[in-house]
Amino acid sequence: MTTYFVSRHPGAIAWAKLQHLPVDHQVSHLDISTIQQGDKIIGTLPINLAARICEMGGRYFHLSLELPAEMRGKELSADDLQHYGATVEEYLVQKPPLRSNE
Repeated sequence: MTTYFVSRHPGAIAWAKLQHLPVDHQVSHLDISTIQQGDKIIGTLPINLAARICEMGGRYFHLSLELPAEMRGKELSADDLQHYGATVEEYLVQKPPLRSNE
């Protein structure tokens, strides 16, 4: 099992190191085809990729924080992430089957 931290943001990468997250590979882009059963992926991925990770038997951990509107779109430092309560939370993301009436 491999743990990936997926981010292109220096502040998030620094925050993860300060948290001593057990990470095998830090990548700015995840090649979804490399995911194996039981792999852990940490990041802020689009919902469709998170669902594919879970479908493939991987585990998705979202880097979550409560960010005020005025901070959106700004590059955050590790201190900023700490200030806004960054946490890593596991999610099981699943796309429902198509319904026959849709």
